[in-house]
Amino acid sequence: MNKPPSVDQAPPYIKLAVDLIMLLEQNEVPPQQVLDALEIVKQDYQQKATSELEQKN
Repeated sequence: MNKPPSVDQAPPYIKLAVDLIMLLEQNEVPPQQVLDALEIVKQDYQQKATSELEQKN
């Protein structure tokens, strides 16, 4: 059976996701609060990404 790749070898966004999951689990944040907060974070970073693209053009 093949071993899954180590997190150390994972792309940066995977490492970030693992770190965030660990942080949230260690602090016992309820799942619905995490999901609600992630929606806000996603919207914020989508706006930042759009703004960066516009500035480059």
